[in-house]
Amino acid sequence: MRKLVYLIMPFLFFAWGTAKSDLVVSNWDGYSPPDIMDTFAASTGFEGEMSFHATNEEIMGKVVASKGAGYDVLFVSSPFAEALNELGLLATINHSKIPNMKNLDSWSMNLDFDLGNQFQVPYAWGTTGICYRSDLVSEEPTSWNHLLNPPLDLHGKVTMLSTDRWLLSAGMLSLGFSVNETDPAKLDMVKDVLISAKQNLLSYDDTTFYSKLVSGEAVMAHAWDGWCNYATWENPDVKFVVPSEGSDLWVDTMVILKGSKNMDAAHAFINYILDENIGAWTIENILYKTPNKAAMEKTIPGLVDAFPNMGYSAQYLSSMETLKDVGDATKLYATTVADILAD
Repeated sequence: MRKLVYLIMPFLFFAWGTAKSDLVVSNWDGYSPPDIMDTFAASTGFEGEMSFHATNEEIMGKVVASKGAGYDVLFVSSPFAEALNELGLLATINHSKIPNMKNLDSWSMNLDFDLGNQFQVPYAWGTTGICYRSDLVSEEPTSWNHLLNPPLDLHGKVTMLSTDRWLLSAGMLSLGFSVNETDPAKLDMVKDVLISAKQNLLSYDDTTFYSKLVSGEAVMAHAWDGWCNYATWENPDVKFVVPSEGSDLWVDTMVILKGSKNMDAAHAFINYILDENIGAWTIENILYKTPNKAAMEKTIPGLVDAFPNMGYSAQYLSSMETLKDVGDATKLYATTVADILAD
């Protein structure tokens, strides 16, 4: 969930100290200001470097293999933060070292996978639904079944996400199941639904579906809300809808590795990210909502008018089911998706 759309960069910096460090942060490319480590160093005195991971699975594999060595702060989605914590690899967050946590919406301080933000700090959040060309469909899609079993004239013009959790969630929700379902019999039902849906697809696409919508090659796409905004940015006829069966709440978080030798710098980095001006950059440039209430209130006028899903409230998002770690069922998820993609 990351892409740069340069709009404005309203930075104000606040000094933290003069200590040096070898802080290593791993994030998705384009998910924070491109000069973030330089401005962080200028503001706090803590130096470090930013590396990038393409997927949660990639950084999870590296961190588990090394038992956390080599990294201090990670940006990961909530199920992966939960899993890393279960493996004993995450430090407890010291709230006293992150005064900018005051900027967070109170609801984000008690997410059901980590009450009280013991091992993670939320960075961005949103939901998943259907992104579509309102000028090229005869009716607004309102159900996951519109995506999975589209009208005949849309066959070959639909894309779906292939990432395990989101691909399976579409099938789960269409059947009235939890997005964290682990019953093997129910997962078999989900697999059957998604294999059947495959015959109507243009492609599985996690990264370029919005450009296909803009060009008209695709008319409907399974999409994260923020990524749909990239298409809307180029063509206002692209709309986003949460299906009537509901959807997931995804939360991208920041975590600190327990083995970090740069704890002060790690906490200072998270505090810096939570500055309302840095948060405003995030909102205006990646076009995702954040739980940084102070930053949301600071964003440029007209943003919600142009991108309606940016106006989803915390209360609305809380009506969605949070994606959680599914433990041992993770392997079952992976084999189920492999079967769907292979058939």
